[in-house]
Amino acid sequence: MKRSKLIAAVVTLVVSATLITACGGDSQSDPRGVVISLFGAMERDDKAALAHLLDLAELMHNVEQDYAFHSDDEPRVFTSPQQILEDLTEDGQTKKRWFALQRIVNKTSIDGSTATVDVTFVDKDASKGYQTKFGLHIVNGKWKIYSFRAITSEG
Repeated sequence: MKRSKLIAAVVTLVVSATLITACGGDSQSDPRGVVISLFGAMERDDKAALAHLLDLAELMHNVEQDYAFHSDDEPRVFTSPQQILEDLTEDGQTKKRWFALQRIVNKTSIDGSTATVDVTFVDKDASKGYQTKFGLHIVNGKWKIYSFRAITSEG
């Protein structure tokens, strides 16, 4: 009797592990999965995971537009990858702003080794939405986010 319970438990663990692997897959194998993983890593304040999902060097080149949707006239300029990771975790301005809004991950467009994922941020209280296209490209065989470009603000 004990042996059959042990076998059943082992079989259950093997099946569970197989399902988790099959369903989870490699989050960096499709652009939409990378964006969804980004929000999960931000929620967990997982800077290591974010570093694997982001092309931090490219994000540092963003000096024309602030992706936190704040009202200041001048976009923030990040001088180190660590500053970007801090901004996307814990009490970072972008994390606080993005997580105060409803996030909707929409359509993905792939063109060779580049892709865009449409993400809508909705401020229900102000009846305002922000349309964005997260830019991704393949780096060492993995999709990485290199841009959080705001397209429009509706409201």
